[in-house]
Amino acid sequence: MRGRRCNCGVGSAVHRFCAGDGSLILLPRSVRIHVATAPTNLRKSFEGLSNEVRGVLQGDPLSGHVFIFINRRKTQVKMLMWTRGGFTILHKRLERGRFTFPSAVRLDVASVEIDAHELAMLLEGLTLAAQPGARRWQPAVRTTELRRSPLGGASEQQHPDL
Repeated sequence: MRGRRCNCGVGSAVHRFCAGDGSLILLPRSVRIHVATAPTNLRKSFEGLSNEVRGVLQGDPLSGHVFIFINRRKTQVKMLMWTRGGFTILHKRLERGRFTFPSAVRLDVASVEIDAHELAMLLEGLTLAAQPGARRWQPAVRTTELRRSPLGGASEQQHPDL
């Protein structure tokens, strides 16, 4: 959306994606967005989609991450996420056209992870170009735990299982 000003009224540093019509989805940077590669029966609601996350995607629906499911015809999308106090489902149906994915998406994996800007493009029905992006640094899983010492300070101790 280069050269186009957002009319949502929220500063660009605050929001991750704006649909361009003023509607807005706020996602913290820590939230990951997983898209199921296999078609899903979108008649499912909270429990059914939660079971899909656990069984097919091998994920935790209570993690706070966003899980996206697409129907067989690729005309509808459902997003499931856990927010404070309960599940949220967003459902979008394209009146014309189909949702598309990059050709690099492999069907031998249960899901692919996308960025917030790719989510915005997906929800607008735009084609996600299969261009290699810059590799982003992600911190490694921490192998030490912070433990409180009897004197009130925190000290790092190596986890006994590692």
